[in-house]
Amino acid sequence: MRKNLTKNDIVKSIYMQVGFPKKVIDEILYDIINLIIDGIKKDKKLKITNFGTFVLREKKSRIGRNPKTKVENIVKERKVVLFKPSKDFKKFVNIANDSK
Repeated sequence: MRKNLTKNDIVKSIYMQVGFPKKVIDEILYDIINLIIDGIKKDKKLKITNFGTFVLREKKSRIGRNPKTKVENIVKERKVVLFKPSKDFKKFVNIANDSK
């Protein structure tokens, strides 16, 4: 089952644990997200220890095809963000799965 985690879910969770005003938590979370985005844009790579690495990669333009209609279109070049989880993150996920 897929669960979408919203920014509001994170704010509520931190609020329940810490008790800071929700507006302050929302601002801190906004700053953290912007720090990550700015780091990826600036250095094209951002490593968060014990979590993983974000890498900004440029994809070249190519010819794509609509599978239904078989019509070919040019897919423009674009930037994509890749995420590679750290060993600790992978270990944690596997431990969490083993306990079920």
